[in-house]
Amino acid sequence: MELYHNQVTRAQGAFSLRMFHRSWGIMLIQENISAPCTVLDFPTREAFARELQAHRYDIVGISSIIVNVGKVREMCRMVREVSPHSTLVVGGHVSAIADIASRVDADHIVRGDGVSWMRRFLGEDAAAPIRHPEIVSGFGHRVMGLKLPRNSGSTAATVIPSVGCPLGCNFCTTSAFFGGKGKFLNFYQTGEQLYELMCRLEQRLKVRSFFMMDENFLLYRKRAIQLLERMKEGGKSWELYVFSSANAIGKYTVEELVSLGVSWVWMGLESPHSRYAKLQGADTLQLAHELRRHGIKLLGSTIVGLEHHTPQNMVEEIEHAVAHETDFHQFMLYTPVPGTPLYQEMDRQGKLLDVDLADIHGQDKFNFEHAAISREDSKRFLDWAFWRDFERNGPSLFRICRTTLEGWKRYRNHPEQRIRERFEREARMLKSAYAGMLWAMEHHLRETNQAVSQQVRALRQDIARELGAASQWAARLLGPLLLWTARREEKRLARGVTYEPRMIVERRNWA
Repeated sequence: MELYHNQVTRAQGAFSLRMFHRSWGIMLIQENISAPCTVLDFPTREAFARELQAHRYDIVGISSIIVNVGKVREMCRMVREVSPHSTLVVGGHVSAIADIASRVDADHIVRGDGVSWMRRFLGEDAAAPIRHPEIVSGFGHRVMGLKLPRNSGSTAATVIPSVGCPLGCNFCTTSAFFGGKGKFLNFYQTGEQLYELMCRLEQRLKVRSFFMMDENFLLYRKRAIQLLERMKEGGKSWELYVFSSANAIGKYTVEELVSLGVSWVWMGLESPHSRYAKLQGADTLQLAHELRRHGIKLLGSTIVGLEHHTPQNMVEEIEHAVAHETDFHQFMLYTPVPGTPLYQEMDRQGKLLDVDLADIHGQDKFNFEHAAISREDSKRFLDWAFWRDFERNGPSLFRICRTTLEGWKRYRNHPEQRIRERFEREARMLKSAYAGMLWAMEHHLRETNQAVSQQVRALRQDIARELGAASQWAARLLGPLLLWTARREEKRLARGVTYEPRMIVERRNWA
């Protein structure tokens, strides 16, 4: 629920990007059934019990990821105690656990698409068109010790075009969950359908940016180009945040990506020596450099502990990953997760370790016996990878400012108005809040990382030359305040302070 801080910017201290994400799957189910329905997102134990007592629910559905199986077990126990007449349905990734039926007291275990299952269970048309909920991609944003105000339209809307990925990497839980290699589930087949949905979300949520929650959005070129054509016809100056494999990006020219509004790409880098199809023929170093030159922010993802990794080559592999200078970088342990081909393979080979399911998430230690790297060393290498990326490349917030400025300089005079508008909109923050953040970063890092501090200073000066005196005034006014809040946040984090989202209650078809 706090993805960036947990597995992307976790070593960046007060500079870590903090935000929460809703449970989109249960929101999608709620939107697509006609029965009265309540969603409790992030409930406390007490709030869950109160809701069960306040209303007589025929069905209680619980969706969870695997690491929270203990919470699912407790929630099932509570339902049997407080609302014994309710039918209990458990779904989500937790259903991939082979013996889940013996671990939790549920009447039904749902694997895969929960929308069609719930429609069938309620006697509704399982094949009816999908109604997309209005989802804001994140909330509770916090940067440098300050909780950011939520302004209408300031956060991207989430669009879910498809689920699953046909490339089917052996470690991928989402691909396995929706059918595995060669299979996926499309909710929107055409660019025209996506365009109509995005227009509705633009109007309802007052947004111009969209997080395309699709495992490999650019893989479906026909749909993306249809969307681009409609955007041009409608004069839409939209920003798209997408997931994409390197081979899928290679199907497009940079001009097409820019015209489509691709502002941010999450791309699997894995390893230069991995054999995954999505990386075949791709020079990821060159690709990363080219995307950033055109103002496209990049979140690279690297796996620590692949089959060919050893203590001797691990440092070299991490240095190669860090050399991409991506705006964000996720490092994940090679992790056999229940339901994936990798898990089945490790199980057959007898290499799975007796590790609590709550710790199988790729951000702690190996849950299998690696041929060359010990369980303890897996954590040391993972922690070092995050530290090394931060030490060499600095805070991600600094990096996205640098890429944003590159895009603005390149496209500020573009002949197409909607493209000029987008880059001007993205650069606007460089004149205000980002200028203050950069000033605080520069001064905060002077004592710990002089090289990065100087890079931040150079960027601030470049912004001032390009964007004028407004950024200088913002730096002077906001910078000292943000420096103080960042140092305060570092002390809070050192004391073990954590953040959790508030509970959200949504009722639909409710009399």
